[in-house]
Amino acid sequence: MTAPKIAFLCGSIREGSINQRLQRALISRFEKAGAECFVADLGKYDLPLYNGDLDMPEAVKTLCKDLAVCDGVVVISPEYNGGLPPLLKNAIDWTSTHDTTHFKENYWGIASCTPGPMSGIMCMRQVNYILMRVGCHVSPFQVGVGNASVAFDGDDELIAEPSSSLADKMMKDMLANISK
Repeated sequence: MTAPKIAFLCGSIREGSINQRLQRALISRFEKAGAECFVADLGKYDLPLYNGDLDMPEAVKTLCKDLAVCDGVVVISPEYNGGLPPLLKNAIDWTSTHDTTHFKENYWGIASCTPGPMSGIMCMRQVNYILMRVGCHVSPFQVGVGNASVAFDGDDELIAEPSSSLADKMMKDMLANISK
């Protein structure tokens, strides 16, 4: 049996992002569980702002292909003013107009990290709603990480509870659903 391939899609491309830190922590867990991990860096796809009048950018086709060859996708997103960042929404909007295979055939997970105590709950709700609307199968276990400054150890491992336990539950749920 081949290792499940999991894509990681972070809604923040900022250097030093706490959500990039969460992404690294989740990748570490998935790799330890035997998954092959792929980072779909939205900063490298160079997606223009969505406009239905534009020709389909090659970057959109590439992103769709990159996600379609995976078995699962984990979205890690900051929360901006109670919502998801435009970078992530733009990627979802563009790819949904080209092909929906990566939405319907992958199993999806959602995570968010914030400096404050609320752990990105509003953003995760919105991402969940949007993913469900485009036909995704989404894990019921979402990883919200609040108080990011104390949520990780010196090796960038997620140690805060209940976030750490939720990360394990999401990972196990995703891997179990992928292997079916």
